[in-house]
Amino acid sequence: MDHNSTFEKFLRIVLLTIVVAFFMFPIFWIFLMSFQTNETILRIPPSMFFTPTMENYQGLITGELKTAAGSLQLDFMHNLWNSVLLSTCSVALSLLLGVPAAYAFARFKFRLGEDIAFTLLSFRFAPPLLVLLPLSLYFKTLGLTNTYLGLIWVYQLICLPLILWIVRGYFEDLSPDIENAYRIAGNSWLKTFFKIAVPLALPGIAAAGLLAFIFAWNNFIFALILASADKQPVTVGALAFVTASGIQYGQIAAAIVLSITPTLVLALYAQRYLVQGLSMGAVKG
Repeated sequence: MDHNSTFEKFLRIVLLTIVVAFFMFPIFWIFLMSFQTNETILRIPPSMFFTPTMENYQGLITGELKTAAGSLQLDFMHNLWNSVLLSTCSVALSLLLGVPAAYAFARFKFRLGEDIAFTLLSFRFAPPLLVLLPLSLYFKTLGLTNTYLGLIWVYQLICLPLILWIVRGYFEDLSPDIENAYRIAGNSWLKTFFKIAVPLALPGIAAAGLLAFIFAWNNFIFALILASADKQPVTVGALAFVTASGIQYGQIAAAIVLSITPTLVLALYAQRYLVQGLSMGAVKG
């Protein structure tokens, strides 16, 4: 029995190692590419042994990239700052609006409530190209084209439905008895919401906020159409690496490493909340 248990444990470790290696190898290879020149990357056969260089990172930070045709001016760090600003503000606004709305949908039954909730969720189903034309016309009329405010507003189509439906599920999993007892003690609805409901659902709120941040960070099409280069995030700014002299693979790899670092750090920091949030309700019953 002990022999079988040891073998199963060993087999599980081997299988997990294979799965992790399979999914992590592309990221590892991109990390290696970020320290190579185009000539080293394109050599045949490829090799993991090379002389590392920091030129790709230096070029991204200074904004001057060296290509076969000469120097290319690219303000990548400004695009990175745009991504941080747009994603953070969009998620913050979505949490401010979505968490109270999710609580209302979870605790109160009112006419057309489910229809309204499903309509908000349908924004996640619709392809972005479907709403880009009317959005671009409205933005021109309202003067929101190529503004941070306009992009943060349109990012609500990504963040708000996601936060609303995920957080609503966590509020529904929480027993209302604690809230009712707190209300009977003479506390207001607003105080009950902030003192009882929000702290209990905090793991779910954190998980929804993190997922919304990742979706906002990865958005491409809205910023491509509704903003110019000085307002665009890294997902759009990366197009500048495709030049007439060729594709700058090393610089693209370095840009990928820098662009995924904020979301990776945030995910590691919020890992405890993410695991708790995604597992809430799994053992309900």
